[in-house]
Amino acid sequence: MDIHKQCILCSSTALKPLTRYYERHSLVKCKKCSLVFAEKIPSTEELNRHYSAYSYDSHASISPSTMKSYSDLLDELEPFRSSNRLLDTGCGRGWFLIEAKKRGWEVYGTEYSETAVELCEKKGINMKHGQLNATLFESGYFDVVTSFEVIEHINNPREDLAHISSFLRTGGLFYCTTPNFNSIMRYYLKENYNVIEYPEHLTYYTKKTLSAAISGHSFRKMKFLSTGISLTRIQQSLGNVAKTHEISADEKLRENIGKKWPLHMTKTILNKLFTWTNTGMTLKAYYIKK
Repeated sequence: MDIHKQCILCSSTALKPLTRYYERHSLVKCKKCSLVFAEKIPSTEELNRHYSAYSYDSHASISPSTMKSYSDLLDELEPFRSSNRLLDTGCGRGWFLIEAKKRGWEVYGTEYSETAVELCEKKGINMKHGQLNATLFESGYFDVVTSFEVIEHINNPREDLAHISSFLRTGGLFYCTTPNFNSIMRYYLKENYNVIEYPEHLTYYTKKTLSAAISGHSFRKMKFLSTGISLTRIQQSLGNVAKTHEISADEKLRENIGKKWPLHMTKTILNKLFTWTNTGMTLKAYYIKK
């Protein structure tokens, strides 16, 4: 088994096993930059086997609340529209790109799964298969690059972020989301938190480490949020609900919040508190290419 002998972000060799998380998840923490990541390095065969098990049902749909969040984000992206080109790395079924395409964006996606690439191409999305590399796109080709819950899946963040920076034009926007290792949910669930899963997730970010990773590649921060909790993830992590029902509790809550203004107000206040304390479930980073 291959293991990391230095930090994948700062190259320091000062790594220490993370108490409570090493025996079960092989997590180590860099003493220099504080990044947490899996010490084990998955083989190509291991990754292919894992991601080939992903289900990409062409008849699957997304919830109204997710559609609303995509619409809100696309509103925020409008000021960055120049060449009209948008890239979503690790785009999955391509739902976000489909919504962007409806607004007139020229959309592109990348995916590790061949099944996902074929599915997205049938939807009219320009796709590239495999990991990011410098030959995929011209320098400065995109106005916007998005990355929804992708960076935690890789153990070469410096390379991927360098490619993303190259693909973006000066003044373009990089929007990135990833699970927050400092979330209140992780503190509560500890090693049982089902976000911590090898080889699904290989790197675990906090506001400090994600900011350091992105800022090192010609980016300046526009906005940084830390939001949300997931009732379903809590239930799954405690073994109270099967993973096949992963969206039910959260979707019911989102639906109720959308209908009742006191709940919507409570959500807004909680997200402001989560951002202030950096304890929300998800990190949302907006960075502009310098």
